[in-house]
Amino acid sequence: MTIHVVGGVYREHCIHPRWNDIFGSAGRAALAIAGMGTPVCLHSYMDQRALEVLSEKGAWLHSFAIEPTLINGGVSFRYCHDLAVPDIEGVPDPRHQILKVSEEKVVRFGMLEGDAQVQAEWVVYDPQNAHKSEPFGANGSTAKHLALVLNLREAAQMARMPGEPPSKVAPALGQSQSAEVVILKMGPSGAYVWSAIGATQVPAYRTKRVWKIGSGDCFVAYFANAWMQDGLAPAAAADVASRATAYYGETQGLATRKNLTDGTFAPVELSSGYRAGEPRKVYLAGPFFDLMQLWMVEQARLNLIDMNLQVFSPYHDVGLGSADDVISDDLEAIRNSHLVFAIADGLDPGTVFEVGYARAQNKPVVVYSERHKGSESLKTMEGSGCLICQEYATAVYSAVWEAAKI
Repeated sequence: MTIHVVGGVYREHCIHPRWNDIFGSAGRAALAIAGMGTPVCLHSYMDQRALEVLSEKGAWLHSFAIEPTLINGGVSFRYCHDLAVPDIEGVPDPRHQILKVSEEKVVRFGMLEGDAQVQAEWVVYDPQNAHKSEPFGANGSTAKHLALVLNLREAAQMARMPGEPPSKVAPALGQSQSAEVVILKMGPSGAYVWSAIGATQVPAYRTKRVWKIGSGDCFVAYFANAWMQDGLAPAAAADVASRATAYYGETQGLATRKNLTDGTFAPVELSSGYRAGEPRKVYLAGPFFDLMQLWMVEQARLNLIDMNLQVFSPYHDVGLGSADDVISDDLEAIRNSHLVFAIADGLDPGTVFEVGYARAQNKPVVVYSERHKGSESLKTMEGSGCLICQEYATAVYSAVWEAAKI
């Protein structure tokens, strides 16, 4: 039975790591599902170039069809790096006429350039809007069996329950939207899966590398295929989705059934304290003596905070000053932190000292360095047990994973 995917097809540009392609949430999800051997039909707004690109990508897959609504131009997402908030270009005003899809099995994504009204037996819905998530039925959409997939922030906003735990948010959403499954994605804590028969939590899986753009699309796609097509229970389907998303994050590739059978990703370790919501403190070590260095420190601080870590940044929390003014505060902050995130490009002497001090205190240290990995320069850090990461997103996620197990 064909799964119909309706949502956005977007151009994606990332400066570093370099990425320039046409996917979007619906395009990526449709290709992912087709790669699992399930017939797929993609419904979306797209221009002629996007149609050609996606047709070429799908030509190698089993039963991949496109029902385009042709438009001029399209929406583009531009990222500085893959954890950055994108600049979005090309959103039409007013939005295009609503798409209507009436099929047995549908995956629906929220869109920027229009909307989709679906009538289906089975639906998986991801609103894809952290600021103004639209309830599934608000535009007249209906489903006999509905699963909602959101991150916890989106869900709390939609349920008007900010700060409440998933155990309260998920059933409230299920009741208000007549959904029989609600999945709340929670980063390193995995996903909270609620259904009428109970609730459980499936793990996130740790990878050697992290590529973030499109990972949420993959989770929705693989869950939908496992739940609607393979008939798995919601928790089992969510676990398939979590493992497939890990594969995508490590390889930038869309997982096949063989990939998932052969894969050996380990679950992210969660300590009892982390599960209970105890804060984890990270010391942000790095030079801040010119604009480039300050920009990097600011990015790391914001991304680590976004991962629910408490960040101590010497530049932000102590400031500039003489050794007598700042060093004692910095060293005390290292002692009071759970781990250190060190920006080591340039091998600033102060950062190197902070890394050594932290290791002497037996603190975990994640070192981010694109310039020096594999060279003699990081030998002491690597030999003393620091975790060396060459990619920025990988370094940030590694810091979160290390914090989660403390």
